Amino acid sequence: MYPLLRPLLFTLAPETAHHLTLDGLQTAYDLGLLPLVARRPADDPRTVMGLEFPNPVGLAAGLDKNGEYIDALAALGFGFIEIGTITPRPQPGNPQPRLFRLPAAQGIINRMGFNNHGVDALVENVKRARFKGILGINIGKNADTPIENAACDYLTCLRKVYTHASYVAVNISSPNTKNLRQLQGGDELDSLLAQLKAEQTSLADLHGKYVPLAVKIAPDLDNEQVSQIAALLVKHRIDGVIATNTTLSRDGVENLAHGNEAGGLSGAPVRSKSTAVIRQLANALDGALPIIGVGGILGGAHAVEKISAGAALVQIYSGLIYSGPALVAECCTALRH
Repeated sequence: MYPLLRPLLFTLAPETAHHLTLDGLQTAYDLGLLPLVARRPADDPRTVMGLEFPNPVGLAAGLDKNGEYIDALAALGFGFIEIGTITPRPQPGNPQPRLFRLPAAQGIINRMGFNNHGVDALVENVKRARFKGILGINIGKNADTPIENAACDYLTCLRKVYTHASYVAVNISSPNTKNLRQLQGGDELDSLLAQLKAEQTSLADLHGKYVPLAVKIAPDLDNEQVSQIAALLVKHRIDGVIATNTTLSRDGVENLAHGNEAGGLSGAPVRSKSTAVIRQLANALDGALPIIGVGGILGGAHAVEKISAGAALVQIYSGLIYSGPALVAECCTALRH
């Protein structure tokens, strides 16, 4: 059905189409019609971060920021769902328009700015969901929190989501919150990871449940930066790394309509950069912790490319906009053991 709907959706403003699609998906789920939209892939379990994933293809953060559509999205056959990015307090994000399609390049530029209803609202939505599979919750900082106080926001979110998450993803790589990416730097990352690990240990003792921590990094890193990040992830015994977020590069899209809009570029144009970072990480980590590969997966072969570069699991988001829900099963089929 999606190839028929996509031209219609692409006549709408991207953010309007986003909400309309999710609401339509929820309605189809409520009516039991989702099997007509996407077939569930066969189980292909993978154990990563101590968790058993029913298949290796997940939904990346950003599509369902507030955890409002968990059950409907899970019915598309994902092996895991990641919701967020969430912040301690609600915030509107950046002014609209803030989402742009680049169809000729199968790309998307966004400068959403962590628009969300706040961590308390997300937790209530998670409690209402019936989904019992693997749920990642992606956490960030509020835009008006000074960067030197960022750890306080991450710790607040970690405490509030801890018992509701299968794993927690720490987003230090969005280009749309001022100065956020400087948290990927040596001393700042060292300090943040130390505080997060100490809090994780404390929460595990308190709740009798160990919830893995994964850190999401940018594709715009050189070899030295990737090596430094890898060393710190190992030092602080972080459980996983998600590579990568969107890129600030405009290589190949600068002459397209909207190609020079501010924000992070995702979809096909980020694929090679993301895969290169995965390969560098895999070399630097040497199996010390798993990599979740994301960035530019628009077909099964692209998912295989990420796994071949060193990822243990993959996530998709922008590919859904161009390829539709059938992409989940296509990637699962391509990756089947």
